[in-house]
Amino acid sequence: MTMKVKELSEEMLCRQQEYIQAVAELNQGKNPTAFVDTYGCQQNEADSEIIRGILQEMGYTQVSDENDADLIVINSCAVREHAEQRVLGNVGQLIHVKRKRDCVIAVCGCMVQQPAMAEKIKKSYRHVNLVFGVHALPRFPELLHRTLTTGKRVFDIEQSDGAIAEGLPVLRKDTTKAWVSIMYGCNNFCTYCIVPYVRGRERSRDPQKIVDEVTRLVEAGCRDVTLLGQNVNSYGNDLDADIDFSGLLELINAIPGDFRIRFMTSHPKDATPRLFDTMAKCEKVANHIHLPFQSGSDRILGLMNRRYDSTKYRELVAYARSKMPDISVTSDVIVGFPGETDEDFEGTMQLVRDIGFDGLFVFIYSKRSGTPAAEMEDPIPRSEKVARFQRLFDLQDEITAKKSEGLLGAEVEVLVEAVQEEQDGYNLLARCESNRPVYVKGEKSLVGTFTKAKISDSSKWGMYGELV
Repeated sequence: MTMKVKELSEEMLCRQQEYIQAVAELNQGKNPTAFVDTYGCQQNEADSEIIRGILQEMGYTQVSDENDADLIVINSCAVREHAEQRVLGNVGQLIHVKRKRDCVIAVCGCMVQQPAMAEKIKKSYRHVNLVFGVHALPRFPELLHRTLTTGKRVFDIEQSDGAIAEGLPVLRKDTTKAWVSIMYGCNNFCTYCIVPYVRGRERSRDPQKIVDEVTRLVEAGCRDVTLLGQNVNSYGNDLDADIDFSGLLELINAIPGDFRIRFMTSHPKDATPRLFDTMAKCEKVANHIHLPFQSGSDRILGLMNRRYDSTKYRELVAYARSKMPDISVTSDVIVGFPGETDEDFEGTMQLVRDIGFDGLFVFIYSKRSGTPAAEMEDPIPRSEKVARFQRLFDLQDEITAKKSEGLLGAEVEVLVEAVQEEQDGYNLLARCESNRPVYVKGEKSLVGTFTKAKISDSSKWGMYGELV
């Protein structure tokens, strides 16, 4: 099997390893501490695990409070304006930390990949020492070494289609669950989305390296692996190999061990019957799919450049349920897209009623400079967008409550994930195959194991069960 994978050169990665050792030598005898704060999606979480892995090899100890850190790394998000404002607000507050202790402050990720935002930090947040975009992440060791040894501010927001860096160290917070990136970037250019502009074009990882990584995780005790990509359904399209996402699922399903496979996110335009056929026959793949529909109006879907219509979406879900009657379907939806009429919004409400989602993430449209939607007329007042958001939110709450009530008395398999602060005796957080949290009572030794729970109660936040 021959493949053209867009990987960084071995020489470049070796050079970064040398910088890791150089920083470790600078830190010898100092016991430095680091705080990594992450905003946004699961891909950002996975990137932060790489940052923590690099810092660990440099001799840094991870701390949970920025006030205790010698190095603070803020991994930012650009998907919505609210996320950017949160990042900027928190970065601004770090000036007080810097006045108390001589710490290094770094801001990285999608937000600063935008040149205008990087320039804003350069001019208005002068207490920030290091800024680097998503494509510069593999060069983090070199950039941090330069920051520490020169005392100068360092900025690297290289504009690139990106490449894959294999072999970087990873420090995961959780041993029971893991994120595994299978591809990076996006080719879809939905008119509201900034992601293709900041993360570059799609790049798929070598399937064997993905299988090897998952195998190591399972052997180390991981029981829930989530495969990540902006659009996992287009995995392999850029490889000179006869493999697609369904084929990758089959390879991972064949790995020995007792574990679940999840994935996100799926794009409806690339979801096919083959995907659902594969999910149905692969016993380790969870019967759950996150399939964002964004709008129930075909007119708005066209303006969004989503390249499917509401009929196709309904057909996809119907086919998935014909193969897996108990499949859990969750989704994302945007309300208040430029030009959305009352009729368009009612189309969204109707689709939500028709599908009966297990969970729904509702967002009010956020204007992103540089995207086509940012140039569209947007006459809808903010108050109307908020009202639509609340109507949709309330509708989904009703649907979720009914689905939860339907599970009362049922026995479900759960993976016990963590010990939580005890509430009414429920001291363990578990999760069922549908990805819903189930709170149970039991011994701490159950963490990391599969068990059965009989559902005894529910709330809008999750379900409560008794161990069987």
